[in-house]
Amino acid sequence: MSSTTDKLKGLANEAVGNVKQGVGKVTGNDHLVAEGKAQELKGEAQRTVGEAKDGIKNVADHITGRK
Repeated sequence: MSSTTDKLKGLANEAVGNVKQGVGKVTGNDHLVAEGKAQELKGEAQRTVGEAKDGIKNVADHITGRK
């Protein structure tokens, strides 16, 4: 998976997770709040992986002289 795909999927999961948490809090559904938090954390991890891939690519490009 590309770094951009990782970052986009991560952002989407974070957003959906936040919505689930909000709905869960409003409706008093603790299960939905927990599910939303888990999805938000998954999204943060995906986004971090994408950012790490970008960083590694930038270092490799710098070492090899590519731009």
